Amino acid sequence: MAPLNLKNMELSELEAVLTPLAPTRTAVLKLFASVFAHGARDMADVAKARQVTAAVRDWVQANAVLPRLEVVERRQADDGFVKYLFESPLGGRFEAVRIPLFDTKYIVCVSSQVGCALGCAFCMTGKLGFSRNLETWEIVDQVSQIRAEADRPVRGVVFMGMGEPLLNYRSAMRAARIMSHPAGLSIAARGITFSTAGWVPGIRQYRVDEQPYRLTFSVTSAIAEKRAMLLPVEKTWPLPSLVEEIRQYAAHRKERAMLAYVMISGFNVGRDDAEALREVFDGIPLKLDLIDVTDPTGVHLPPTAEELAAFRNHLQVLKAPIARRYSGGKEIGAACGTLAASQSGGALLARPE
Repeated sequence: MAPLNLKNMELSELEAVLTPLAPTRTAVLKLFASVFAHGARDMADVAKARQVTAAVRDWVQANAVLPRLEVVERRQADDGFVKYLFESPLGGRFEAVRIPLFDTKYIVCVSSQVGCALGCAFCMTGKLGFSRNLETWEIVDQVSQIRAEADRPVRGVVFMGMGEPLLNYRSAMRAARIMSHPAGLSIAARGITFSTAGWVPGIRQYRVDEQPYRLTFSVTSAIAEKRAMLLPVEKTWPLPSLVEEIRQYAAHRKERAMLAYVMISGFNVGRDDAEALREVFDGIPLKLDLIDVTDPTGVHLPPTAEELAAFRNHLQVLKAPIARRYSGGKEIGAACGTLAASQSGGALLARPE
């Protein structure tokens, strides 16, 4: 029998495996918490869990493992963003970003895949191609290790790193459940956000499963021809099918749908782009999150100050809340669309003692 990976299990799965040993509910919770809430580094740490019988401890030590990602480096930008480059014993390198918020807490941007299959034109991860999905434990361990080193609490997680999380649906959702469990990482479900480039089957499953986390939709253009030039997923799941899923999602959740809109100078920031958003999403309550494109190749440039001001004026036809997201860590490749397991810029940090 293959060793039991404790980091890859939800509480219910751990309870089911231990059932033959007749542990108390408290004992299972204590074991689960030792792995996630207390960040056990090895099986010796797990063995210290209290209110666990010797039989259960002995069985777990004999049959279970605690794999761990290797931190290749930590790189800090001038604005306080820190990018972690991880390497997995299962193969591949991927990144997570520690994002400072209001000098009181951190949000962690995690990866869900090694590379990405969607190939969005302005995204460096997409240029890598797809290698594999991350397992649940590999997603959770990104947050666990960053949290263990942080000088402030981690209060949120965004699945906006490498990969399309809805193409790794099962592992990503299991990771979110572990993160949000009170005996896991204890991060509020509403503090966890998934971002999708428009993978319609995943959005539908997300709605049917009534996931409690936030979901944001990367639209980038409401003009299908323009969207297809940037997001190849448009050819597989065209804009009308995406819009219909967003409509049903907003109605089911009884809340505004969050649209992420990557702004590109001279391309999608005109009056016609604002009018297309109004027409295509007519009747759907929206929030619009504006993001400057960050393309190290220089092919796609962010809007000028004049373009941005004019576009925001045009967007008033939506009659919807509009925010501009700060995309930090540009010089270390930590900004939106720049994660590519690169190693340059910023200041290298040593592991905190």
